[in-house]
Amino acid sequence: MTSFSTPVPAQLAGHLLVDCLVAQGVTHAFGVPGESFLAVLDGLHDRTDRIQFIVNRQEGGAAFMAEAHGKLTGRPGVCFVTRGPGATNASIGVHTAFQDSTPMVLFVGDVASDTRDREAFQEVDFFSFFGPLAKRVERIDDARRIPEYVARAFATAMNGRPGPVVLVLPEDMLMQSVNTQPLPRIEPVQAWSDPGALRELRAMLMRSERPLVIAGGGGWTRQAAQALQRFAENWHLPVGNAFRFQDTFDCDHPLYAGDVGIGINPKLAQRVRDADLVLALGVRLGEMTTSGYTLLQAPRSAQTLVHVHASPEELHRVYQADLAICATMNAAARSLEVLSAPADLPWLSWSAAAQVDYRANIDLANHGLRLPGEIDMPAIIGVLQRCLPEDAVLTNGAGNFASWLHRFYRYPGLARGHKTQLAPTNGAMGYGVPAGIAAAITTGRCSFTIAGDGDFLMNGQELATAVQYGAKSIVLLLDNGMYGTIRMHQEREFPKRLSGSALSNPDFCALALAYGYASQRVERTEQFEPALKAALARDVGTVIVVPLNPEVISTRSSLTDIQSAALVRQQA
Repeated sequence: MTSFSTPVPAQLAGHLLVDCLVAQGVTHAFGVPGESFLAVLDGLHDRTDRIQFIVNRQEGGAAFMAEAHGKLTGRPGVCFVTRGPGATNASIGVHTAFQDSTPMVLFVGDVASDTRDREAFQEVDFFSFFGPLAKRVERIDDARRIPEYVARAFATAMNGRPGPVVLVLPEDMLMQSVNTQPLPRIEPVQAWSDPGALRELRAMLMRSERPLVIAGGGGWTRQAAQALQRFAENWHLPVGNAFRFQDTFDCDHPLYAGDVGIGINPKLAQRVRDADLVLALGVRLGEMTTSGYTLLQAPRSAQTLVHVHASPEELHRVYQADLAICATMNAAARSLEVLSAPADLPWLSWSAAAQVDYRANIDLANHGLRLPGEIDMPAIIGVLQRCLPEDAVLTNGAGNFASWLHRFYRYPGLARGHKTQLAPTNGAMGYGVPAGIAAAITTGRCSFTIAGDGDFLMNGQELATAVQYGAKSIVLLLDNGMYGTIRMHQEREFPKRLSGSALSNPDFCALALAYGYASQRVERTEQFEPALKAALARDVGTVIVVPLNPEVISTRSSLTDIQSAALVRQQA
């Protein structure tokens, strides 16, 4: 039998590439334009009703926005940059996507094929450069294979442990005429838990007296989070969320034990050590979650360890688990929720105590801190808790300022329907502002960012992007005139020897106004709530600048306390 297919009209390869993105459901692409991918830009011009190209001010901000979009949607965030400096600027977002297990595809316009390997203008060996940072790096030399490469990039970015893929686009290839059509939309493959392993896990739980779940990582969906919640409720298990994955399990749930990350509640840290069974769901058990690999000793933890992860390469990589299960989170959590629990469980008081410890740790009235100055940071977070809508997206970059959110803010869990925390587990400064703007542009939800002065200045220029696209974010800018985290570590290791961490800052209120944002300076705690309510009511974004006493350096100690303890150690 002879089959006839409808002829596909010829078009520029750059236009075909855009059609392939539309076929994959891409609604937004972020980037900075470059002459190396003009044919793609021309294709975007004809498809503005299907896909919006968000023009950023710097490629690092664009890559952060794409990574944030990947976190919010579970599908690859898309970023376009030009060769050389454009690509290297974007590498910070690729590294963030890699360590955060976020699906992302970075398209890099490249030198023309006939100038390659001559160190042409802005030429970089992208295979060597991005190889350690991405799940896959490929170059499309044959324009007819664009659909194949794009589909594979999306599959690679989503399947197993999610992560970034880099596709290199030679300039001359994008200008070729082709009559190929896009491939269908890729959906991630679900890897289900082995039934035998689930039976073994149930047997381990039956022998346990002090179990603890640590949940986080990439690949979580609302369905998976709801299944995790039912599993925890069936077995009455205390659940801690991994570093900067605090919306995996609802922080208001009575079984929530707290965040297992930087500045961990000392009582929770001890609880991890005292557990006789740790069920790690989706987390890599990296340095931050394990407090420098001390809460669980590597390579063999004192606790019985069950590690569930979507990547077989991650299992037994650092920790030799007593039971390793290779499964995606959407499948793993649904497998766990059907495990039948006995009528009587020996750890009910253990779980109840974990919740009591968590509640005591976030008590705004009895946090035990000695805070100099006119700003009470726990009270500020309390205002956020009362005033922000439940589905608000909260973002931050890297710095001690983020610890106030991490300790005191109760993130609504993904089980309620929305991802609410965007934060870089690789500790990338400058992430919060562009991530918040991406959330505002692509979701329309309330977007709130907390930033330090050093953190803000790394990507504050993206406020111009927000204004250009009518997006509104609220930025709480804590200005203490220094790189606070570095200063804290300096005082801990080399007390009273200040070097390289002081900052001379601009007038942040004036800077915000110049970009088209509203601004307000808040110098006392009681001024913050009306400032926040006014920001929520405005049609434009707002930067709320809060001068912060340098002594207010962390949620556990002042700068002087850290310095004094270091001096005592030196004298001992």
